[in-house]
Amino acid sequence: MKLKRVKLTGSDDYSVAVWHNGRWVPLKSDLLVPVEEKNDAIYAALGDIILFLQGSTALQEKLRPILDRAGDTDFTDAYDPAPLLPFQPLSFRDFMLYEKHVIDAGKGFVRRFMPKLVPIISAFESITGKPYPKLRPKKIWYEKPIYYMGSHINFYTEGETIPWPAYTRALDYELEIGMVIAKPLHNATPQEALQAIGGFTVVNDFSARDVQLPEMMSGFGPVKAKNFANAMGSVVVTADEILPQLDKLSVRVRVNGENWGKGSTAGPYHRFEEAVAYASAGERILPGELMATGTIPGCSGVETGQWLSPGDRIVLEVDGIGTLENTIAER
Repeated sequence: MKLKRVKLTGSDDYSVAVWHNGRWVPLKSDLLVPVEEKNDAIYAALGDIILFLQGSTALQEKLRPILDRAGDTDFTDAYDPAPLLPFQPLSFRDFMLYEKHVIDAGKGFVRRFMPKLVPIISAFESITGKPYPKLRPKKIWYEKPIYYMGSHINFYTEGETIPWPAYTRALDYELEIGMVIAKPLHNATPQEALQAIGGFTVVNDFSARDVQLPEMMSGFGPVKAKNFANAMGSVVVTADEILPQLDKLSVRVRVNGENWGKGSTAGPYHRFEEAVAYASAGERILPGELMATGTIPGCSGVETGQWLSPGDRIVLEVDGIGTLENTIAER
């Protein structure tokens, strides 16, 4: 089920909208919900995507007659079509689940910021047929699904302009998949973690690469390299639609209409549910937290050598989940 958050026309109220029979149906619309039902406790869940994803059997029973009432109703004038952030994350954890991305990004950092090392690395890899050792993840990465805590405040959504911080000259994009947590967790098993994922969305983890390198070498970070902006799609797709195909989704990056990257969700070193379970080790995870997979291999500029410029229009696309389009601001 595809969901988004919309503002109802002529009201300060918001509604969850469901993609149904080829159009968006705002579930709290006066065209669907009789006045006598608006005091129902379940009604509140029709206005909040996280509450909706937490949905009980009672909510599902409520949803069926509402969608039945929709019939052929035209809801064009019932809500503002402008994209909205589907929810404000309580936190943002970003994993790095793909070994290939780590290695290829390392090569990209060398090409951009340490070009004198390129011949040495190329010669080693040509002779041995193996990645240069220092470009491979650290030992702990293979043992645990490592992540960083990013800013959950500076999130943008579909159609919004992404600020270019004055302190960077190397702005990059990263196509990732966001996992929306819909159940509380604490010391969860991978199976419990899987059941807590309520939905998926497209995430763009923007990065200031020239700032990231010294921050990471300091032993801390990333901080300013990441926290200025992240973007997430305006649409959330419920877990039941995505989980059966989660390890075989095709993804694409287009910038100004040109194909800049493509890849697949196949082959994470740590499974998505293992990552979520690890996040819950020793700490509470709450509904409304957002966790991202890390970059899908081949879908960042540092890997391909294609860097963002002011005014660029970037579109990320994930089969089954949707697209995310943003414009890059001037420096």
